Amino acid sequence: MRLRAFRPPHLTQNRVMSVLSERDFETLERRGIPREEAERQLALLASPPKPLRLLRPATKGDGVRVLPEEVHAELLELWAEAARAGRFTKLVPASGAASRMFAFLEALAAEDPDPEVLAARAATGDAKAVQGLAFLEGLRRFAFRDELAAAVDLEGTPRIAPIARATLFTPGLGLAALPKGLIKFHGSGPGAKTPFEEHLAEGAQSAAAKGGIVRAHFTVSAQHLRLFQELLSRVANALSREHGVAFDVTFSEQDPSTDTLAGDGAGGPFRTSGGDLLFRPGGHGALLSNLARLEPDIVFIKNIDNVVPAGRRAPTLLWKKLLAGLALRLEAARDRHLAALSAAPKDAALTIAADVPPEVAEAAVAAAARFVVDELGLPEPPRDAGAIYDLLDRPLRVCGVVRNVGEPGGGPFFVDGPGGASLQIVESAEADLSDPGQRAIWNSGTHFNPVDLVCAVRNARGELYDLKRFVNEDAVFLSHKTYEGRPLVALERPGLWNGAMARWITVFVEVPLETFAPVKTVLDLLRDEHQVSGNQPGKTKR
Repeated sequence: MRLRAFRPPHLTQNRVMSVLSERDFETLERRGIPREEAERQLALLASPPKPLRLLRPATKGDGVRVLPEEVHAELLELWAEAARAGRFTKLVPASGAASRMFAFLEALAAEDPDPEVLAARAATGDAKAVQGLAFLEGLRRFAFRDELAAAVDLEGTPRIAPIARATLFTPGLGLAALPKGLIKFHGSGPGAKTPFEEHLAEGAQSAAAKGGIVRAHFTVSAQHLRLFQELLSRVANALSREHGVAFDVTFSEQDPSTDTLAGDGAGGPFRTSGGDLLFRPGGHGALLSNLARLEPDIVFIKNIDNVVPAGRRAPTLLWKKLLAGLALRLEAARDRHLAALSAAPKDAALTIAADVPPEVAEAAVAAAARFVVDELGLPEPPRDAGAIYDLLDRPLRVCGVVRNVGEPGGGPFFVDGPGGASLQIVESAEADLSDPGQRAIWNSGTHFNPVDLVCAVRNARGELYDLKRFVNEDAVFLSHKTYEGRPLVALERPGLWNGAMARWITVFVEVPLETFAPVKTVLDLLRDEHQVSGNQPGKTKR
């Protein structure tokens, strides 16, 4: 659980210098972490920034756009034109471990309750027991059921523990050691599909260039890279024939230089029993550098576990294309307004060019201000040409959001900041929910975290923005963990679509709920949106 209330003693710059030794600095240098960055992280661990101040939730008509059907044709044509030109890249964060999907199974594997005991516990409302019974009831609807049946006896009145062990460990399927992207989600038998395969198919139908090239990039963990590559070699040709495309698939790992220092909870760095600094992965916000290294143009971003089988993909594809069309339309309008606001070089003062008549300059400012309000959803744009120019000269993202139906996670809000109100994706850990007023705003939120992101990351001259310039470095996540049996404070970098994109132009669009199908636990695979024809609901034979 992420904690924002943690407030250890303030760590001054001199104190930071005193707690890091020359040996520590040598370690940091080998990992590619500058001294200044290590010192900044320790200061954040010791004295975290204040939580974000929520102004109000983004709602339909006030921060969340609705795309009426009459604009669909225009947006789809913009998408098609950009697709033919090869402007799209698909980015999928795919390093997430599957172990969290099976947490209740791992516990039941250790407890090994009798079937009668499991049923009795479930009748009292015991969450693990209820989940265990649901898993047993749904066995024949999982895409990995054939392999599981070959590994353990599913007949008779099954005990949960041996089935759980065969699912999680080896000998058996070993699913707990795999990333989500490599677990069979959909279908059955030889035709069962992993999320990795489903994302490639989705890319073939939404991001293919005129020549049939689909660029897809997956961020993976080092220990699983070979497994992804092997799966790609087995399925790429069949997928290419099926969709009439050629895949240009690349992989990257999280750069070790983006790892973060752990804190000891008392204002200093956490040290292992051997006296070494402890580093932890910086969270998916660290993937911003992976995104920048792709040097893309228009990027589709979606989590690995949020994907549906082919027969249920039509709404996802439609809205993916509509979001892309809107991003392209906004990008073109942004660039027109920037050109009107200033004819000066990029590094010149952000003012109306001297040779522009005053009445034209005033019209340019007024038009850009209307664009900020009407198209970008911000309530009060600056009236100064330079300030509006600065507001618009940024990477742009269009985020599909769904109505909040009680799923855990964050959502879209108007947030107060140095430049005034801005639209942000906010996680609960970033808000001060101990404040009654802030909690009331949080609870009044109507929409959930992005389903799909479409990002335009180049300026009007075709140059890739320096994405690091637009990060809110203070939007970190802190949590309590343990290592070697001792508590520590973990630091995650600003989330990829939270603080890492905090200073981007952000537009939220309501999309249908059927485009949102995350798999947080294995039981989510039993939901209708993950079932395919012939994989109908039914009880496991007892």
